[in-house]
Amino acid sequence: MEALCQHCGAKHSLDDKQLGGHTKVQFKCSSCGKMTLLNIATRPDRTRSTTPLPSFARTEGAHDVLAELIKEPPGLKLPEGKTITLTAISGLANGSTMTLTKPRIILGRRGGGADFEVDDPEVSRWHCAVEVKDTAIWLKDLESTNGTYYDNERTRAAMLGDGIEFRIGSTILRLNITAKS
Repeated sequence: MEALCQHCGAKHSLDDKQLGGHTKVQFKCSSCGKMTLLNIATRPDRTRSTTPLPSFARTEGAHDVLAELIKEPPGLKLPEGKTITLTAISGLANGSTMTLTKPRIILGRRGGGADFEVDDPEVSRWHCAVEVKDTAIWLKDLESTNGTYYDNERTRAAMLGDGIEFRIGSTILRLNITAKS
């Protein structure tokens, strides 16, 4: 790798093997003797390890994290006189629909034990949750691998309203709120 001294501009040849995948390298210029800090761009296709591992990646903490994520928070309640429906409007689960009968549902991959199962390999076993507290409806990502998208941005939580759409995997879902007949 070729690098320039930030002080005098002298050209230096750095050994790629010695860089060892680091994102920052410091070297002493042979011309001016000053230290230069070099930020190395990482390739997006390169595997990187995280140290220490986040709790969800450790086997001893994974169950505790998932149990905490799927635990229903207090105070949730479906609104009286309204029906809340989730409908898959595109993707592999197109046409699937669910009327909420409880204030919290978990969306996830088919066969994973979720309340609303989606036949989509990009969806995690427990991907996200929809929580209702009277008139407030929240979408919460459950640390899914591929993320939950609202308004074309990856989100951890978003407030939903009638007609709002969000995406998990390649499936777009629409939430509708109607008056009970």
